[in-house]
Amino acid sequence: MKKILFVSLLSLLTGVTHSQDFAIKNVKVRKDTRSEQLIFSISVKGIAGDSVPEPKGQLDGAPVLGYVFPTTLSPTAVGFDQTSGILALALTSHPDFDDTPLWDENRDAVYDNDGLIWHPHWVVLEENKAVPGGLAVKATTKASTLPPTNPGMPMYMDSPGYPVVSGGHEIRCVVPLYRIRGATDFRFDGVTALMYVNTSDPKKPMLGVYQVFSVASGDLSLPFQVK
Repeated sequence: MKKILFVSLLSLLTGVTHSQDFAIKNVKVRKDTRSEQLIFSISVKGIAGDSVPEPKGQLDGAPVLGYVFPTTLSPTAVGFDQTSGILALALTSHPDFDDTPLWDENRDAVYDNDGLIWHPHWVVLEENKAVPGGLAVKATTKASTLPPTNPGMPMYMDSPGYPVVSGGHEIRCVVPLYRIRGATDFRFDGVTALMYVNTSDPKKPMLGVYQVFSVASGDLSLPFQVK
């Protein structure tokens, strides 16, 4: 049974939400030449994917937990326009909403009830000092270009539907090479973080990072390469 992380102001101040399930030991991206795909993986000291957020009961203030791979890939590699920021693959869990309307991750033939199940997003991250973690998903404008599988939220976010599997110390995501235009010459890092959705405060981003639990490189220098 998955552990529920009680996400509250007190936990943000005390670090209660930081468990071994988010303490990174290793991060890898491996090319499977035979299958023409990349396997993104993060290994942790605890049980990867075992801890999920406590529901808020509404979208505003909804907690989001993430295993995130910031990369040096261009946003255009996954269908965004040529915008500034860091393209990242984020594996997320958030029980208060479903932002993967094309995919049925819990396999119950209902497409809008499985936000709790770990699933992937491509996001463009940018610096944002309005949130404690200093990063947020970049907002879109009317001129922004998004992939056709985006969930319709006003952010640089896509819901690509790649499979995510967790077991033991590792969580993995399989990305077909054709979905990133065959790119393998990029660098990356691994981050675990707590995020929150905001729909009420115009001074804050819609999805911001509020607590960083662990960084694989220690300094977010994106030093790792595809093997």
